[in-house]
Amino acid sequence: MKAVFIQKHGSADVLEYGERPMPVPGPADALVRLAACGVNFIDIYHRGGLYKIDLPFTLGVEGAGTVEHVGSGVTDLAPGDRVAWAMEPGAYATHAKVAAWRLVKIPPQTSFESAAAAMLQGMTAHYLVHSTFPLAARHTALIHAAAGGTGLLLVQMAKRLGARVIGTAGTEAKAALAREAGADEVILYSQTDFAAETRRLTSGAGVDVVYDSVGKTTFEGSLNSLKPRGMMVSFGNASGAVPDFPPLLLAQKGSLFLTRPNLAHYATTREEIAWRAGDVLGWIGEGSLKLRIDKSYPLSEAAQAHRDLESRATAGKLILIP
Repeated sequence: MKAVFIQKHGSADVLEYGERPMPVPGPADALVRLAACGVNFIDIYHRGGLYKIDLPFTLGVEGAGTVEHVGSGVTDLAPGDRVAWAMEPGAYATHAKVAAWRLVKIPPQTSFESAAAAMLQGMTAHYLVHSTFPLAARHTALIHAAAGGTGLLLVQMAKRLGARVIGTAGTEAKAALAREAGADEVILYSQTDFAAETRRLTSGAGVDVVYDSVGKTTFEGSLNSLKPRGMMVSFGNASGAVPDFPPLLLAQKGSLFLTRPNLAHYATTREEIAWRAGDVLGWIGEGSLKLRIDKSYPLSEAAQAHRDLESRATAGKLILIP
C-alpha cells in the first residue's frame, strides 16, 4: 500500500511517501480502505518528536473510508460499511488497521471528506464544551484560533449551548469567519492585547473559561483573561509547549483552575465515541453545524499540508485524499 511515514523526527521535509506493508487486522480490528484523512497538529507533534512514538511511523490519526475486512471477533461491522475514526495512527495511507470499537458508521448524507474532517476536531470541540467545562447560557468563553478547524466548531457548539463567545484571530478575514460561525466579538490578537481587550469586553470581570489551543505564546494572557475561579483549558501547542510555571501563579491570578485535556481520555469507550461522533456527524448532516474544509491535497503532498498548517495561514480543516 502507499503511505506517508517518517523514519526520523524533524521538519516537514522528513515525510516520506512510498510503499509500506499492508496492515494485518487482528480479531478485534477492521481493515479500512481510506477515502480521506484529516491533517491535525497532533501529526506535527508526532513528526517533530514532541509526542514520543516508535519509528518508523505512519502518520495520521483520523480517517474515513470503507471496511474491506473485519476480524473474527467483530460482529457489528461488515465489509462495505462506510466508517470513520480518530485517535488511532496510520491514517496517511491507502489502508489502515483500526480497532473496531473506535469506528463509527458514517450517515448516508455525510461524505467521506466531511467525516474525515470532522472526527478529531469535532469530538474535541464536543468534549471541551460538554465535559471539560460544560458551557451554559450564563457563561462567557474566550476561544483562541477561532477561525481554525477546531475553533470554528468550538464557536458553533458554544453558541448552541447559549454561551457568549469572544474569539481571537490573526487577520480580519479570519475574524469574519469566526463571526460568521457565531462569535459575539472577535479580537485581532495581531493588533490588540487580547487579555486587556477581553477584560474591557467583560467590564473588567474576565471570562469563565478560556479554550486555548495555541500554547506558549498565549498562556499567560489567557490566565489574565479569566475571572476568579475561572478555568484555563489548554488543549494544544500550536506555538510551542507551555513553559514550566509555579502553581502559586494560579492562586495569585484568582484561584484559577487549569486542565490539559486530551481527546483520548474523553473517548475511552465505544459508547462515549458514539455519543460524541454521533452528535457531530448528525449536526453536520442536518446542516446545523457548518464544517469548513479549507483545502484538500493528494496524499503524496502531505508535506505541503504540514507546512501550510504550521504557517497558521489556513482557516478551517485540511484533508488528504489517498
